[in-house]
Amino acid sequence: MSKRIVILGGGESGTGAAILCRKQGYDVFLSDGGTLPDKYKNELTQFDIVFEEGKHSEEKILEADEVVKSPGIPEKNELVKKIRNNGIKVISEIELAYRYKGDSKIIGITGSNGKSTTTALTWHICKTGGVDCAMVGNIGISFARQVALDPKPLYVVEISSFQLDDIDTFRPDIAVLLNITEDHLDRYEYRFENYIRSKFNIIKNQTEQDTFIYCADDPVITAYINNKKLLPNLLPFTMHYQLPKGAYIMNNTMTIKRDDQAVTMSVNDFAVKGKHNQYNTMAAGLAGATIGIRKEKIREAVQVFQSLEHRMEKVLTVRGVTFINDSKATNVNSTWFALESMTQPVVLILGGVDKGNDYSTMIDLVKEKVKAIVCMGVDNRKIHEAFGKVVEVMVNTSSAKEAVQASFHMADKGDVVLLSPACASFDLFKNYEDRGRQFKEAVREL
Repeated sequence: MSKRIVILGGGESGTGAAILCRKQGYDVFLSDGGTLPDKYKNELTQFDIVFEEGKHSEEKILEADEVVKSPGIPEKNELVKKIRNNGIKVISEIELAYRYKGDSKIIGITGSNGKSTTTALTWHICKTGGVDCAMVGNIGISFARQVALDPKPLYVVEISSFQLDDIDTFRPDIAVLLNITEDHLDRYEYRFENYIRSKFNIIKNQTEQDTFIYCADDPVITAYINNKKLLPNLLPFTMHYQLPKGAYIMNNTMTIKRDDQAVTMSVNDFAVKGKHNQYNTMAAGLAGATIGIRKEKIREAVQVFQSLEHRMEKVLTVRGVTFINDSKATNVNSTWFALESMTQPVVLILGGVDKGNDYSTMIDLVKEKVKAIVCMGVDNRKIHEAFGKVVEVMVNTSSAKEAVQASFHMADKGDVVLLSPACASFDLFKNYEDRGRQFKEAVREL
């Protein structure tokens, strides 16, 4: 009898996992407590996969030999507890994909901020260098779907902490850890160390044949590394000193060193701007060099790379006021980096679902750069408490359109209106993409 696999959650990762399981000849059942989008329902039907939506049939689910859990479902979910109590193994979709990736190589990228940009840039460097590769995971299409329908010799995978929570054997050839700041603490019992451990799962199965690229300027990462015996080859990156191997930026010049090869280029030639993107570029450049991309190709790729949608994306300039969509900034640290790269006065749009945010780290930057704050969320109390004494003008709005109109009204010629919410989007929007698109639509309507 074939192994019975239940997929819990039917979004992109769940549907991709179901297709891969079906192709491997398993008995597959997908269960989603919400409503499945038509495109996923059509695919499940096409691949002859049994599914349900709007409910979870416990009886059927608890018959599973193994459960692939969507990263969006927390451990404290009652059904997940029952599954675990019944001794049924729970894995993540990236663990499933890893089992069937064959001889393909993996560059796995995680961190609290900058994952999407670094993943896209790493993929872009590899493509420019002539490698047949796919960009998968938390960005775009699921790893499992790619393995099932269009396998590649190299996968560049963006990985969230939730995906790393349920790995077993998953092992990237190159692991990249960009930074660790307090995020998603609501999922980790409000204990920062639980979240840190989750991020470090990216290297838990690595061996001395593998490579670990990490930010040496991140105190949380360096403290953790100093207390651990690590197996993989370490390649740090930094802005504070020269390294015998790794990447560093000194006097506006980036140097990437591996073996005897060194790549150098001016940070002024980077297509994406801002200090945080200099860190992302060092990480991506190191990953590209480790996979064997030639230095002139790395240089070329970095010079032409386009920033992602919803990531410091310039929308329009209307009557001298520039609008920037940074909807992907769903935590305080992301917003800090966005503000840090601003050179003009800012009207800042903040707010959404607070994940246990501590706004105190932003106060100095807000004082220096922000002339007004427009709150866009259901509950803006914490934002008012944090910045009420620092910023003279603060208003509450309850839609993207209202927020855009209010901020345009407060901005003068030469100012920037920055949507960088520091919060999740689920109170007023489907997700950060929906929030970003509604913002852009409202700007175009001005």
